Amino acid sequence: MNQLPLVSVICLCHNQLAYVRESIQSVLKQSYPNVELIVVDDGSSDGSKEMIGAFLKGSDITFIDIESPIGNCAAFNCGFLQSKGEYIIDLAADDVMMPERILKGINTFMKSDAGVSFCDVQNIDQEGKVIGTHFKRNQHGKLLENIPEGDIYTDLIRRYFISPPSMMIKRKVLEDLNGYDESLSYEDFDFWIRSSRNWEYAFTDDVLIKKRVVPGSLSDKQFRFKSKYQRTTLAVCQKIKELNRSKEEDSALSKRCLYELKQCIKQGNLDLIPSFLKLL
Repeated sequence: MNQLPLVSVICLCHNQLAYVRESIQSVLKQSYPNVELIVVDDGSSDGSKEMIGAFLKGSDITFIDIESPIGNCAAFNCGFLQSKGEYIIDLAADDVMMPERILKGINTFMKSDAGVSFCDVQNIDQEGKVIGTHFKRNQHGKLLENIPEGDIYTDLIRRYFISPPSMMIKRKVLEDLNGYDESLSYEDFDFWIRSSRNWEYAFTDDVLIKKRVVPGSLSDKQFRFKSKYQRTTLAVCQKIKELNRSKEEDSALSKRCLYELKQCIKQGNLDLIPSFLKLL
């Protein structure tokens, strides 16, 4: 077992009492044997931290209990600083890993030079009922779309196509980026852009994560009226402008900004319009 690379799973919980036990158990049931689990509670007030503490009592699993909420990005960084794994998984406490998730992720890395791998995801509702898969598949489970791999920096500027919980990340990538940017409200778009500038991505053609679609989740809040998360999107677009190296990349950013301008109008964030126009 010691010859296998260590994989650190950082399970982030904030008021997810109904789901966190199942999430933790899904890590403990992995077929891959060399796994380090770090559970981080970001100031929960619904009884999550008490349940986690009782569930993990007597185990060697690291539990980081943050007294007051500091946000997803900072909470993840707390877990990452205490991790030792060669590979890292950021697992929300309402999502579930399938038993082969880590093993198949490791196999993908062994066959490529990628810094980040990602897979397909099964979307489930609050009760665990299957809603569908992230990527389109036929009745036999075969993919109906081509998934970008390799240098996907420009693809990631143009559109969102990776489901955040599907990622598995080489430690070196996060170290080079100094973890997540704690000044931001959400991390995935920023991480995709900054990491894909210098690292390739590899796709695992398997459904390996169950992503719970819950009203009031971060992904739900991102598109609400007067959403504060659009300011983070603007900050990432400004980073893209600095990172771009070609006309094609600038063109992709322009298309992204046009899309975000429409979102500004829909969400009532009219004060952000001049900043997005400046990037065109």
